[in-house]
Amino acid sequence: MDDYPLLNLFWTMLWFFLWIMWLFLLFKVVTDIFRDHSLSGWAKAGWLIFCIVLPYLGVLVYVIARGKGMGERDAKQAKASEAAFQDYIRKAAGTQGGGSATDELARLADLKEKGAITAEEFEKAKAKVLS
Repeated sequence: MDDYPLLNLFWTMLWFFLWIMWLFLLFKVVTDIFRDHSLSGWAKAGWLIFCIVLPYLGVLVYVIARGKGMGERDAKQAKASEAAFQDYIRKAAGTQGGGSATDELARLADLKEKGAITAEEFEKAKAKVLS
């Protein structure tokens, strides 16, 4: 261990970390190229070739030229994913039609209490909700 000082180990780890971060950025750029629907097929091919042939320069130029749109597409995709997830939860929980049975019964009891519906109407609606 004497022939590899601690500072060299630090520098090696730093360069390895930066290389991994660059790889993540490269993959992010490549996925963004394919995700962008405003680019034509030739433009996508051009950016992809630029990022493969001159990877450091290609990624840097892409982030400078199209970084703002890249962030907007990420935000749009995150919103769409969140909306789809929330919709799935609503469907799985069975609350698509305006609330759960418990919520509906509480609303009916409140209407009965206020006198908006009669006891007979309450019982009919309650039977309908519970069935």
